[in-house]
Amino acid sequence: MARSLMMAGALSIAPFPSAAASLSSMNEVGAALLACWTPPANSDNSSVTLSFSFKRDGTLIGPPRTTAIHVSGDDKARKAYVDAATKALNDCLPLSFSPSLAQGVAGNVFTLQFNSPKT
Repeated sequence: MARSLMMAGALSIAPFPSAAASLSSMNEVGAALLACWTPPANSDNSSVTLSFSFKRDGTLIGPPRTTAIHVSGDDKARKAYVDAATKALNDCLPLSFSPSLAQGVAGNVFTLQFNSPKT
């Protein structure tokens, strides 16, 4: 069963712990990951959803997988958007999980939606 982090990047203003603090909930994980997100220029009203799994040490088990994409433009624009979301995810890693969260997240599939602001 997949867990969902489905959070809107443009709407994620909630504070999250500093990089040194352990993350203790999936809401904190989603906020931390989205804090690394910068949408590509000229990508209004776009989104991509990535699926991925964590190891207990806060790194990924394999590369993230694109599960949904809504980007206007050509293949180059879509690739740039997916690459930016993947880079944001990778730039935030490794995450520091609390012991209880580390035990619960390992191997589960999570999804996170990266959005551009709507104009």
